[in-house]
Amino acid sequence: MSTTTFTIEGRGLKLQTADDVKEFIDTISSMDALENVILSGNTFGVEACRALAAALAKKPLLKVANFSDIFTGRLKSEIPDCLVAFGEALKDKEHLVELNLSDNAFGAAGVIPLVEFLTTNRNLQVLKLNNNGLGITGGKVLAEALMTAHEKNVAEGKKSSLRVVIAGRNRLENGSAPDLAKAFAAHGTLTHVAMPQNGIRMEGIEALAAGLTNCPGLEILDLQDNTFTVRGCRAFATALPTWPELKRLNFGECLLSNKGTMLLSRALALGKNLKIESLDFTYGEMKEDGVLELAAAISEHLTNLTTLELNGNQVEEDSAAIDAIRDALAKHDHGEALGELDDMEEPESEEEEEEEEEEEEEKEEKEEKEEEEEEEKEEKEEKEEKEEKEKEEKTADDELADLASKLKV
Repeated sequence: MSTTTFTIEGRGLKLQTADDVKEFIDTISSMDALENVILSGNTFGVEACRALAAALAKKPLLKVANFSDIFTGRLKSEIPDCLVAFGEALKDKEHLVELNLSDNAFGAAGVIPLVEFLTTNRNLQVLKLNNNGLGITGGKVLAEALMTAHEKNVAEGKKSSLRVVIAGRNRLENGSAPDLAKAFAAHGTLTHVAMPQNGIRMEGIEALAAGLTNCPGLEILDLQDNTFTVRGCRAFATALPTWPELKRLNFGECLLSNKGTMLLSRALALGKNLKIESLDFTYGEMKEDGVLELAAAISEHLTNLTTLELNGNQVEEDSAAIDAIRDALAKHDHGEALGELDDMEEPESEEEEEEEEEEEEEKEEKEEKEEEEEEEKEEKEEKEEKEEKEKEEKTADDELADLASKLKV
């Protein structure tokens, strides 16, 4: 084992008590230069976590804490106590740059114990919370913690250290995406954002596009398998020119629409994203004219594009548009950049596309109306509760006044 890395990764151990981890604690205690700890692929109970946390608390040089997939089979009620212990141990570590808690199904309840850590240790550069089941509530708690960290940085005249946020497969949806977008904008330092498979729809996508324009150093953006439509594409077409450092863009399986991909391609054709190396527009409903727009952008400006994924779009593999893509890539000596095209869809008629767009707009309007009605309902309930409380307080005051009057008599 390295003198700077402690790892028991992938051993499938079930560790419940402090005695169960004594061997590992002894090893950790003997490693004065410990920088990296990897506990992934094992499962830990509360007492085991507390014992390990106590040992890690004495390691001032820690840089990376990989605690992904460490609660398999554990009760959700156990996990918060474990996270509190680790958070306490790590919150004062000045050299800690990465925390990975991915693949732990702790939900929103698991984010709350991390708030103190996230707002106290502001040296963290990489935060990985992939596949944690955060949901909307967890996403909001995370966003609020990041905002508090930002406010503390401002108060101290300190620039944010945060560079990477990985938060895929969390069902963040529109309910928390705007909050996270606001936090990203506040920090303004992100270079890598990955939020795939989160059920985020157009409103949330627009918020993310707007928020991330405040991160000019963005290099990697992965929003695969969310829902853009033309509306989301329009927002990102506006945002793209603000990221001159962008290298990888994954908008695969995002229902971009042909018109949407044309907007994105025209944005790329402005020549503001010259460093792009990887582009994924798979299953984006692109047609020939949309593909031709992209081919033009590649030919003129995307000279560094070495990976292009267009599978699942509505254009034939042997079409003139795909030939134009191949020619554009070959022009820059990247003839092998285009990925497999073995699942291309039959092109829809313009009439079918218009019908789909209308259905999408109707669905969007319906959802917005439902959200407004829900907000109105909540406001009404709050008002009624307030009135009921005031009524109860008045009744109590009247009764006290009446009692006082009788006592005087």
